[in-house]
Amino acid sequence: MRNPETKPGFSEQHPLLFGIALIILAVALFTGAMAFFRSLGGKGTRSLSGDKMGLCKIEGVITDAREVVDFLRELKDDDSVKGVVLRIDSPGGAVAPSQELFQAVQSLAKVKPVVVSMGTAAASGGYYAAAPATLIMANSGSITGSIGVRAEYVNILGLMEKLGLKSDLLASGRLKAAGSPTQPLTPEQRAYLMALVMDLHQQFVADVSEARKMPLEQVEKIADGRALTGRQALEAGLVDKLGGLEAASDTLRKMVKLSDKASVLEGPEKKLPLLPRLFGATLSALAEALGGVPAKATQDGLLLQYRQ
Repeated sequence: MRNPETKPGFSEQHPLLFGIALIILAVALFTGAMAFFRSLGGKGTRSLSGDKMGLCKIEGVITDAREVVDFLRELKDDDSVKGVVLRIDSPGGAVAPSQELFQAVQSLAKVKPVVVSMGTAAASGGYYAAAPATLIMANSGSITGSIGVRAEYVNILGLMEKLGLKSDLLASGRLKAAGSPTQPLTPEQRAYLMALVMDLHQQFVADVSEARKMPLEQVEKIADGRALTGRQALEAGLVDKLGGLEAASDTLRKMVKLSDKASVLEGPEKKLPLLPRLFGATLSALAEALGGVPAKATQDGLLLQYRQ
């Protein structure tokens, strides 16, 4: 029995905080132990010896390309990696990250073979990332193409009027407020935003044309935002061959003369904060699942996307 004169310990004063601290400590120890064992070797680690193939994954809505770009650079600089399978399962996303992926894949493909394997979808920005690969493979039912740009913003002016609210907006120029959710678009602002969209669209079409070695006019004919199945994309020249991930891996191994037993360097590793790892999801992932809008892609309320 505790002496009444003894001061209660932290665990007794704050049992909930003490319990959470124990959970965090246990997860930290477990994570550290797993990292140690991964470093000893095995599939998907950085310590594999001998010739190997890389497997890089692009998944979900593209809002930030840093992790994938860094991993592609790592695969490019690793002389033991003889070729890379790029597995894409993405409907597209923000403009600039999609272009960064295009540039990273283009740079890698100049050094070693890159075979794309399309999953459920590799559309819009997802196709943009695939375009400069050495070879593009898709399942016959993969959704791809969707070459185009869309811009959208939510206008709540009507709702504000019903609630009796008024917004005063101050801007340094007549085009600075274009896309404000509380102001109607003027004809001049609409033309200005449309010019932005079309310039980005032309960049997309030109990059696909150059990467796929297709005449610009041929790409323009199908660059009206239409999505294509893998089989349709093969007929249109956007895909080279039909097949799944296993077929893409076999194709790459034959290209670089790797055996079936060759190791696979897989990534990028997901670098999530501790709490999201504990509870299984981030708020951004929840928002994406509910609304499908990547929060990082906005500019003055306007969302510009290479997305299906």
